[in-house]
Amino acid sequence: MSAEELEKYETEMELSLYREYRDIVSQFTYVVETERRFYLANSVDVQPRNADGEVYFELKMTDAWVWDMYRPARFVKQVKVITFKDVNVEELDKPDLRLPEDGPFRG
Repeated sequence: MSAEELEKYETEMELSLYREYRDIVSQFTYVVETERRFYLANSVDVQPRNADGEVYFELKMTDAWVWDMYRPARFVKQVKVITFKDVNVEELDKPDLRLPEDGPFRG
């Protein structure tokens, strides 16, 4: 496989991953970013820990989806992450009602 073919394959995989994300993001409550991964999850517990003066974070997530194009299965029932870096947890906005763009109620 040439470098060009590999680059094309990775670009197609990233596009496919983005489309999957776009299709499922509304099913989740939280976005979680660590230094290594990006997750969608319905439950997140972040606990700061201290060992020998070193602060780290222990994250537990349930019903999660992992942004990783090399994973064959991105949906995970439970995830536990230990990190010494920053953690960002955001609650996703949930619109109450969303009409289909091509539905019969378009004006």
